[in-house]
Order: sequence, then structure tokens, then C-alpha cells
Amino acid sequence: MRTTVTRLTRDEWTARAAAHAERADALTAAHRERAQRREKHPVHDFLFTYYAYKPSQLRRWHPGAGVTLAEATERAEWRWYRAGDAPGDVVPDDTAFRTEKPQLADLIERMLRRTAARPAQFGCFGLHEWAMVYRTAEHRHPIPLRLGADGTDAVVEANDLRCTHFDAFRFFTDDAVPRNRLALTRESQPDLEQPGCLHAGMDLYKWAVKLGPLVPGELLLDAFELARDIRMLDMQAAPYDLSAWDVQPVPIETAAGKAEYVRQQRVFAERGAALRADLLTAWLGEAAD
Repeated sequence: MRTTVTRLTRDEWTARAAAHAERADALTAAHRERAQRREKHPVHDFLFTYYAYKPSQLRRWHPGAGVTLAEATERAEWRWYRAGDAPGDVVPDDTAFRTEKPQLADLIERMLRRTAARPAQFGCFGLHEWAMVYRTAEHRHPIPLRLGADGTDAVVEANDLRCTHFDAFRFFTDDAVPRNRLALTRESQPDLEQPGCLHAGMDLYKWAVKLGPLVPGELLLDAFELARDIRMLDMQAAPYDLSAWDVQPVPIETAAGKAEYVRQQRVFAERGAALRADLLTAWLGEAAD
């Protein structure tokens, strides 16, 4: 558990909070501008719809567990904060978080530790998106398929489905489900999640969001950037024709496309491993075993 405590002066933490808000505004500017025009982007808006975390929330900076904010009375009533040792000081409170959400705290810790302890797998080739449209006329996204319905089905049938992420698997069509090597369930997710999975890397953003003030704002934005970058590859490797949005495909139906997918997947796995360790350190004061 945590053994060190840091205290930031008011000048120090307000400067970090301002820099964080500026960085967050830059990261969400395009999304906010599209929202004003009532335009939607099938790739870039995903992080704001699937994870349902608003730009206004993303720009709010927190110091992370064990970090005391000096002269921060305006945060005294914020959720999962407690009074510090000196008058006017506050500190994010892991005990309050665990008391209010014990099951969530346990789940996040298990997901982070167990995923970090497993070897990465790189043989899925992003076929989860293909399995979501396999042998069905209705798609989750109203976007045409690059290879058409028959061509898309043929790709699924020519490859093994090796998805390890339940939140992708749960959207498989009925015909695709039995083709997957594993029958995934919500209960088995902590036992099967592995660090090579793109969605496991994206979900680091979800865990950072759910931990709230226990995660430094800078780390939250690092996780957002990783999720954003992963989302692009996820859609480049998908069966959809996204040329209207200038998204160039990574054609995983070819050997060259598979090789490019794995190359990028390995880079994301390395970034995810570092972030996973940083989340555990920031929250608990220790990295994965």
C-alpha cells in the first residue's frame, strides 16, 4: 500500500490544474466543435459516447491518491476527498472510495493486476468488428462495408476468431459467437483479459475515469490519448468503408494488413503496460506484481 505522501502548495496545484484544463480543451476541441454543428464522427466521437465522459469532466484536474492540496477549501466537499492535516488542506481519499464502491474497487484492481501479469496475444487481427456484422443485414453502424456482405462473411470464415474481450464479444452476431475460440462471459473477464487486446488498452481510460480523484489528471489524459489512438486502428482494421472521413483501412484480410495491424498492436500494448503500471502506482503506491 501507499507509503509516501506529497503536499502541493496552492500555487503548484493550481498551475497543474490550469495546464491540465488547457491540454484537455485541446484534446476535445474538435469533438466540441462538431457537437455545436450537430455533426458526428464514427471514429473520434466514440470515446465520448461509449465511455460517456463529458469534455467538461475530462478537463477537471485531480492530484491522485495520497497527494495533499494546500489551501484547497473549495474542494472540501468534493466526492472522495477528505480534510488534510493542516487547516484548509484536502487529499483524495481511497478509503472513502473503497467504502462507497467496494466491488468496483476490487474489480479495477483485479483487472489491472491480472491483465498486467499475462503475456500479450497478437493473433486476433481486429476481427471482432467483422464478427459483429457477420451474416446480418443490420449493422451497429450505418456505414457500408468495404468488401460487401459476402466478402465480409468470407473473411470471418477464412480466419480464426480469437477475441478475449467480453465487451467486444457481446456484440458478436449469433452466427459468429460459436466461431470464437472462447465463450466469454462478464464473470470470466478478469481471468481472460490480456494486454495485447486493443480494447483492454482502451479500457485503461475507463478505469482512470472511474477512479476519479485517485488518479492524477495528467495520467487520465495520457489514458485518453492512448484510447484515442487505439480507436483509430480499431476502425482502420474494421470492415467498414470510412473513406468519407479520410480513414485509410488497414486491410487485415491480407497478409500485409495483418502484419501492419500486429506492428501497431505491439506498440499499443507497450504503451498500455506502462499506463497500467502507472495507474496502480498512482492509486495504491505500488506497481503490478
